[in-house]
Amino acid sequence: MKSKFLLLFLILILAVLLGIIKGSVNIPLGELFFKANQPIIMLRAFRIIVGIIAGMGLAVSGIVLQAILRNCLAEPYLLGTSSGAGLGAVLAIVMGISGVYLPFMAFIGAILSVILVYNLARENNKIPEQSLILSGVIVSVALSAIIIFLISISSNEAFHGATWWLWGSLQVYDFKLLGIVSFIVLAGVAVIYIFSQDLNAISIGEEEALHLGVNIEIIKRVLIIVTSLITASVVCICGIIGFVGLMIPHMMRLVVGPNHKILIPATCLAAAIFMVVCDTLSRTLFPPLEIPIGVITAILGAPVFIFLLKRRQKVR
Repeated sequence: MKSKFLLLFLILILAVLLGIIKGSVNIPLGELFFKANQPIIMLRAFRIIVGIIAGMGLAVSGIVLQAILRNCLAEPYLLGTSSGAGLGAVLAIVMGISGVYLPFMAFIGAILSVILVYNLARENNKIPEQSLILSGVIVSVALSAIIIFLISISSNEAFHGATWWLWGSLQVYDFKLLGIVSFIVLAGVAVIYIFSQDLNAISIGEEEALHLGVNIEIIKRVLIIVTSLITASVVCICGIIGFVGLMIPHMMRLVVGPNHKILIPATCLAAAIFMVVCDTLSRTLFPPLEIPIGVITAILGAPVFIFLLKRRQKVR
């Protein structure tokens, strides 16, 4: 198992190095420390940091929701965070306060959508899995419809930027915001790791978890709050990036197994690699144009997920 972690770590270092030297302007390895190249290197380094943080947050959130909902199709945006954040961002543009306030409005929208989904799903202080899933789907569809409506009736040219944001971008302009988001994501991942044994028990089944002394409802509430904060933080800084929280956990279960004590750190490394590679591709495929990273993750993620799904069906 240590060899697998070492391999993932080495691949991540290679991906980071590739992400720094490749772009619309390539930087030879021998010129990495030239003073003239430092501004470009710093911009790319910050993008890589955002990608690593976002990948870790989304992938670990996907692990948690797949475990507590016992649904292999669960992903970070299942609770309406993406649609809520999108609506918040669009409202910021409509009100003419996009700039600095767009991430704040996106974060608030994501949190409010999760609160709405949670309250719709709650039954006598319990959170049935099916009710949570259905509530998330209903709220997501409703909020997405409002977003499309606002975009269709508005002539605001800034909505071009909103469309770009909705597909994800790792461009960072506020480093204080990046620091706050990084703290929330890393702290959230640490909290989730503490509950890894409880996740092992819950993923087997609620009755088995109860016999093992796990307070399921409290664990669910804590983990839903943590994953919601992580997802909302990631979305507010880099938009909506799909497939990371759905595909990477499944891939790593095949590699390291279902034990969450091993699965969580392995998934963090794999998601970081995936995001750094996707960001590099988004900047280098059609220079000087940049493709939204959500497009790249979808193009790469969809075929891989279909392959994993078919493989699982054959095993059954």
